[in-house]
Amino acid sequence: METLIVTGGAGFIGSSFVRLALAERPGTRVVVFDKLTYAGNLANLADVADHPGYAFVQGDIADRDDVRRLFAAHRPAAVVNFAAESHVDRSIDDASEFVRTNVGGAFELLDAARRHHRELPAAERERFRFVHVSTDEVYGSLEADDPAFNERTPYAPNSPYAASKAAADHFVRAYHETYGLPALVTNCSNNYGPYQFPEKLIPLMTINAIEGKPLPIYGDGGNVRDWIYVEDHCRGVLAALERGRPGGKYNLGGSSERTNLQVVEAICDALEAELPARANPALAAAGVASYRDLETFVADRPGHDRRYAIDDALARRELGWAPAHDFASGLAATVRWYLDHRDWCEEVESGRYRRERLGLAAR
Repeated sequence: METLIVTGGAGFIGSSFVRLALAERPGTRVVVFDKLTYAGNLANLADVADHPGYAFVQGDIADRDDVRRLFAAHRPAAVVNFAAESHVDRSIDDASEFVRTNVGGAFELLDAARRHHRELPAAERERFRFVHVSTDEVYGSLEADDPAFNERTPYAPNSPYAASKAAADHFVRAYHETYGLPALVTNCSNNYGPYQFPEKLIPLMTINAIEGKPLPIYGDGGNVRDWIYVEDHCRGVLAALERGRPGGKYNLGGSSERTNLQVVEAICDALEAELPARANPALAAAGVASYRDLETFVADRPGHDRRYAIDDALARRELGWAPAHDFASGLAATVRWYLDHRDWCEEVESGRYRRERLGLAAR
């Protein structure tokens, strides 16, 4: 049985990928390696905890000893790296952990993979893959009439988070070019779906609205993001693992550009369909008649990129991949999940995060 190491596998996107890999690769043993920081939680993997192909190892990708013990103990046939500090606002307040994890951690994984790869028998060396999961934020910001990001778009990161991910992407390329490590990069648009930590836009707005709390919208609400349902993104990563070119790079998008204000209004409408405002006592207590009445415009994020958009033609052509969910159906399923899993929300927040505003240090 081949072993696939999934770093950051207890996080939002990583846990979705773990479930997908266990379901679609029955001959693979999936080893999750995660530090279990505030955004990584074993509650995200509770439904696969008893799966015979699943194993968990707690550790830090930026700790050389942890990483090398991991490779020595499990001798992977492939590695997929989801582990990262990912919240832009937190990177504005303090970029140090982003540099340590996103840059230093990527380096430790790559160097351990290089050492492991060169010691494999020829046939196993040929099959080995290292997939690094990155973001569209490395490309910078687009104007309204600019073409979407493609794999040849120059890097122009604007936040400390984006800069740390860009540095990691460059290390992946360098390890392929210099050492022949069969590594590749995927760059995705904004993910949404079940198990997303409540600091991100869609779960934050959904949970706040359910509780009758304000829905804080940065600036004028006109910042545009392309949204991809998390399972669609994970299927793209799996396709890259199985069919991607070593040294290659693939953009994965959802073809669903929306302004932040449009997203918040869509959440309000989806909640109205599932839990009408008149039936939600939290709204009555807040003195409002509808979810949209909770919308509140707040000071913008420093250096807030205006627009992201993904051209995923290469992934569609080379990987045979395409997203299966449109934004409306994916959002409806997401809102329904949060309504049905309030206990999960309470568990993962558990005093470590109170939905406070972050990212104002630059002011």
